[in-house]
Amino acid sequence: MNQSPPKTNAFMGFATTVGAVILGVVTEVGAISRYFFQAVREGIRPPFRVRDILRQMEALGVNSMPVVLITAIFTGMVLALQSFTGFKRFNAESLVGTVVALSMTRELGPVLTGLICSGRAGASIAAELGTMKVTEQIDALVTMGVSPVKYLMVPRIIAGVIMLPVLTVFSDVVGIGGGYLVGVHVLDANPTVYIKRTFDYLEISDVTGGLMKAAVFGGLLALISSYKGFVTEGGAEGVGRATTGAVVLSSMAVLISNYFLTSMISG
Repeated sequence: MNQSPPKTNAFMGFATTVGAVILGVVTEVGAISRYFFQAVREGIRPPFRVRDILRQMEALGVNSMPVVLITAIFTGMVLALQSFTGFKRFNAESLVGTVVALSMTRELGPVLTGLICSGRAGASIAAELGTMKVTEQIDALVTMGVSPVKYLMVPRIIAGVIMLPVLTVFSDVVGIGGGYLVGVHVLDANPTVYIKRTFDYLEISDVTGGLMKAAVFGGLLALISSYKGFVTEGGAEGVGRATTGAVVLSSMAVLISNYFLTSMISG
């Protein structure tokens, strides 16, 4: 009786697993893309729910401000400490302010803000819409002839696109300020030289590039979190899974898209 060699069975099992993972990823990306195009189509049609957008801007942006600012100031402080330690070996301590400013505006400001909002606002969006899904409130909207995408998803995406750059501006300013506090009051840098060096090599394109990335991150986290809420199944346990999936997937989307956006902007 012929039997497949053990190595062949192991290879087939590995190939099946990899194929299933790839198929799952492609299916998820396709479903999210379908919701995105539907949201764009619904978003450009009147009526425009300005009040809902403002409410979501408060929930996503204003309520995230404290944790964003705390993260930014300590990031700037740590960055100044680490930069000073490295630059001291090359007698380039005067460039600490420049490194902090460029790092915050180009990368750390938008990326950290996107990750924080993915964990705080993204989880909230997925939990809220997931609860509406399992309690059949979204089905009730469809029954009444109301588009759930326009009523629930579009305001959150618009709020994300608007508020993430705003949060990033505050993050940049506070992070640079944190670097200044450490550089001047802890490391005894000359305040005039520190401020001059901070802005000597900082260009407007560095700031605008970071804000463009933040807008994309905001749209992505709102889209993915809303999608996860819309496809929730399985009661309270399903809401927990959707919330976790929204945080993980939106955080990964921020990090992956950051690479491609940086390549496009830098190129």
